[in-house]
Amino acid sequence: MMRKTVLSILLCAALFLAMPSVFANSGGMPYVEATGESVSGNSTDHNQYVQRTSDRVITDDDRADADKDMLFYMQSLEVRYHLDEKVMESLHKLFDSAVYYIANTEMSLTELWSYVSSVKGNMESTAVAKVSQTTSEFLQVADNWETPIVSYGQKVAIVLPIVNFGTEELNDLIVEPVISNAVTEWPFEPDTTNYLQTEPFIPGCATKEAAMANRREFTFHFTTRGDVMSGYYPLKFKISYTKAGIRSEEPAELTVYVKTVGKPGSGIIGGNGSEASGSKPRIVVTGFETNPAKVFAGETFTLTIHVKNTSKDTTVTNVLFDMQAAQEGDDKTNTYSAFLPTSGSSSVYMEKIAPDTSADIQIEMTAKADLAQKPYVLDVNMKYDAATVFDLTDKASVSIPISQESRFDTSIPEVVPDNINVGSQSNVMFSIYNTGKTTLYNVQVKFIADSIAEASAFVGNLQSGNTGNVDVMLTGAAATMDDGTVKLEISYEDDAGNVTTTEKTITLFVNEEMMDDMMMGDMMGGDMMGDGMMPEDGAGGKSKTGLIVSIAAVVVVAAISGFVVFLKLRKKKKAALEAAADLADLEKDIFK
Repeated sequence: MMRKTVLSILLCAALFLAMPSVFANSGGMPYVEATGESVSGNSTDHNQYVQRTSDRVITDDDRADADKDMLFYMQSLEVRYHLDEKVMESLHKLFDSAVYYIANTEMSLTELWSYVSSVKGNMESTAVAKVSQTTSEFLQVADNWETPIVSYGQKVAIVLPIVNFGTEELNDLIVEPVISNAVTEWPFEPDTTNYLQTEPFIPGCATKEAAMANRREFTFHFTTRGDVMSGYYPLKFKISYTKAGIRSEEPAELTVYVKTVGKPGSGIIGGNGSEASGSKPRIVVTGFETNPAKVFAGETFTLTIHVKNTSKDTTVTNVLFDMQAAQEGDDKTNTYSAFLPTSGSSSVYMEKIAPDTSADIQIEMTAKADLAQKPYVLDVNMKYDAATVFDLTDKASVSIPISQESRFDTSIPEVVPDNINVGSQSNVMFSIYNTGKTTLYNVQVKFIADSIAEASAFVGNLQSGNTGNVDVMLTGAAATMDDGTVKLEISYEDDAGNVTTTEKTITLFVNEEMMDDMMMGDMMGGDMMGDGMMPEDGAGGKSKTGLIVSIAAVVVVAAISGFVVFLKLRKKKKAALEAAADLADLEKDIFK
């Protein structure tokens, strides 16, 4: 029993190890064209979602997506048509040229993918042109073959030129097309059972020029199917012949291609896995708008999304749009949607959208009150049917900017002293608190009045919850002629550079500069004669000395008074700064 179990395990291991070589010899991987949606099975970079329609200027990431798409398409052509090294060299030249052009050209996203589509078409034409000259021993299609273009319902004549590049004569040739009833395999009506054509001989030739001159041309008359699909169909022909009296055991096979143009909605043949059902239509988001245009956190707004069915011939039906907002929150257990639909449902249904037609969908939503000021992503998931294809999906995203109301408050300004003379100064101190949830940029304060010299203070940027301090010395310029009001203009910018200005006021009186009456009386009464003249020398020596002493005393008193004022200002300023610091710490504790 144990021996049988061991043998079974070894046999399974051997089969597992042999699988890669089996797959490697099965003709290569199937061709799948890169599209804008995910494909079930093994996921690779080229079949993840790529946005392809937008008026925005392309980025380096868009260029990288385009390069990957073209590279994958070129590799799929190699696998599909079994291209040789020479043909791949031509495809690489096309690819390198396209990569260089995309890297050095500024264009919109729509223009980028239109250009990629044209490059892929050129790659397809290059590959098909080479494949149409596939050889079978010494029998080949002549160089003068050109891929014909036929339309649905059209009667056509296909001329097949055959060349014998061998040196021996071929006799009793029979040429027969390989037909099929399937529209995905044969583009013409199978209206006859016998398409055989014969040729007595094709001489052998020593040079290519002689072989071309002795070619044989076989003309076949077909009617293009009414339900033919658009694209390239392979036309295979089997050729039997006799060489040196010996009949060929297996007929040679030559393949050429014909390009077909089908009816609208007939589908596309080859490459994208949807041959039987036609090409897949796309629904794209072309833009959006909100009402009101500027959305603030905590507000309700109406979102209008513009969509378009890009298919030229297929109507999409049973269209379901589901809007999902980005998730916010500090951790996985405390998350919420940035936007909530007011109706409770985030889905919008539309019965149909005609080919190449735009439509609008609307939904009313509320922005969460605690959202930070920045753009928030809203995903638009689309599910719809098209003809006989059901449950097709597309996805797009829009980015909705959310704003926060900016707010600030100030402490009570302290003006010391509040009554000065012309030429003297007064100290003004107060704090500015950012009580909103958005940063205030370039905060500054200007002091404006006829009685003072122009003054200003630059506070800088204030983040949410922070405090800025203003400390300015105002100089009296002229006597106050009104109620002493000085205007404070407090201004700041938002993140878009828009300036907001708020006015506040303080009171400061400025007086004309006047000499003290008592000092004037002393100077005039004690030191001057009754007639207003200074006394002469001798008796007046003491009077001069008294005048000098009086002036010195005035200077000393003024100095002492100034020093006392300075000490008071310094003490009050220090107390105000300490109070502002305490208040800022308290606010930070509150906002935590």
